[in-house]
Amino acid sequence: MAFEGLSEKLSAAFKKLRSRGKLNEADLKEVMRDVRLALLEADVNYKVAKDFTNSVVEKSIGEKVMESLTPAQMVVKIVRDELTELMGGEGARINFASKIPTVIMMCGLQGSGKTTHSAKLAKRLKSQGHRPMMVGLDIYRPAAIDQLKVLGEKVQVPVFERGTQKPEKTAVEAIKYARDYGHDFVILDTAGRLHIDTELMDELKRICKAVEVNEILLVVDSMVGQDAVNIAKAFNEELEISGVILTKLDGDTRGGAALSVKAVTGKPIKFIGTGEKMDELEEFYPDRMASRILGMGDVLSLIEKVETQIDEKQALETAKKLEENKFDLNDLLEQFRSISKMGNIKQLIGMIPGMGNQLKDVDIDEKQFARVEAIITSMTKKERSKPEIINASRKRRIAAGCGQTVEAVNRLLKQYEQMKKMFKSMNSKGAKRRMKHGMPGGMNFPGGFNF
Repeated sequence: MAFEGLSEKLSAAFKKLRSRGKLNEADLKEVMRDVRLALLEADVNYKVAKDFTNSVVEKSIGEKVMESLTPAQMVVKIVRDELTELMGGEGARINFASKIPTVIMMCGLQGSGKTTHSAKLAKRLKSQGHRPMMVGLDIYRPAAIDQLKVLGEKVQVPVFERGTQKPEKTAVEAIKYARDYGHDFVILDTAGRLHIDTELMDELKRICKAVEVNEILLVVDSMVGQDAVNIAKAFNEELEISGVILTKLDGDTRGGAALSVKAVTGKPIKFIGTGEKMDELEEFYPDRMASRILGMGDVLSLIEKVETQIDEKQALETAKKLEENKFDLNDLLEQFRSISKMGNIKQLIGMIPGMGNQLKDVDIDEKQFARVEAIITSMTKKERSKPEIINASRKRRIAAGCGQTVEAVNRLLKQYEQMKKMFKSMNSKGAKRRMKHGMPGGMNFPGGFNF
């Protein structure tokens, strides 16, 4: 996962800092050397890393920090504040047009994920009550427009295209169509190239000249490392981009681009891609990302993710069932489906303060959700509502029906009974509060269900 290596190295550096007790300037500079090396290894721009550590040292060398009872904690706070500032300070949002539609042009190199993230952004806007429309302007890449149509159907957002006619002409027609049919957002999926060239930039400039573009979002693959910053810089010099979408931050990437883009280009990261699913696109908050990097978690993002996937009415109904000890396997299945919709489980748990570094060596089997669902859906309606009737012959039938072993069925039933006992002993008020936030009290992802 992104920043995992950086987080580990920063944690080790700060642990060294805490072991010193009272700090002096030499101790601080030694630790900051470790921090700078960690940043460089994470692919952060050299000048950015150097300026960052110099700023931390400058702000830390003072009577208030050195004479503090907890100097190490104060230094960590300064590092967090500097990281937040480095990545842009406050989160940057989409610039809305004064009259509809708001036009967003997606640009970037071929393979960066423009088409996929056009659909992700459209889905996000639709979930917020908007009426987005996507426009296929990539007339060069084979099946590019067909790919956009497929994704459009998947996220239930219309796609406007005019085949291979000039992209700027299609853009003009698309804006008129959007106004006529009440689409308040138009997302232009433009063509890319294997490298930045004059022909690509000229085409993008012609589109900007033909229609009023409110946002130019550059889609950059974070896996390309420091090149991501160079790409952002080149596009910004030619087009004056308004923001960046950084993709593949869920992958095995050093993530340094996220720490360098704003400092080098002056343009904020507005969204980050955190997975392959259509709903795995997050607004970028520098302060929250700084907390994640330093292993402090990101509770606000976790709550937001839970709230988007959990139906409050259903959650309260489940809480009532818990209170009345009527929680059955149908309810358990619904809980698992809700949790699986939230995305990568290791990422979710990493948002809990203090859990990130603890999970680095934990192998969480996300396929367990599918196995549990297969077992429960192989049961009859009566078996799900009354698991106590499931005898040996029923267990064999259920196991055969879902391709699992009888032992797996037994394990699920045993864990379900343990959960019921735990819920029964819980305070009903506490149960309601937990269920309202979509987490059945005490269900630990890495534990109970062998993830």
